[in-house]
Amino acid sequence: MPIDALSWQILDCLQKNARQSFAEIGRIVGLTSPAVAERVKKMEDSGIIKGYKAQVSYHKTGHQLKAVITLRAFMGRLKPFLEKVKEFKEVINCYRITGNENIIMEVVLYDQSHLEEFIDKLITYGETKTHIILSNVVDQGPIKRRG
Repeated sequence: MPIDALSWQILDCLQKNARQSFAEIGRIVGLTSPAVAERVKKMEDSGIIKGYKAQVSYHKTGHQLKAVITLRAFMGRLKPFLEKVKEFKEVINCYRITGNENIIMEVVLYDQSHLEEFIDKLITYGETKTHIILSNVVDQGPIKRRG
């Protein structure tokens, strides 16, 4: 499904606030509520819109640390790690990447001792590097139209 200018405007609205009503979005983009609903449904059906979710503050849930951890897997340990990582409650995002490391993870942790315990679990799979996140410069930035 090609994405025209109006659909991009709708996507922009939804990425800023997915709880906006179709009527509110329609006022912004110049369409009726049913027309917005139809476009959103088509974008959902075609997989452009993958879903909706709540953004949760890790601080408000008791997590003091957010970190990015890279893993350079030991020979023969990447596949077992790829299965195991899905069970780690600390991992909120995990990507398989190119370069010297195989994996990059975004994690939330309660404190430094929790970080130490988590790293102890990881080092059986490979060499890790940890980067503590101090602040967000861009957080969940919207995907924008090319050009």
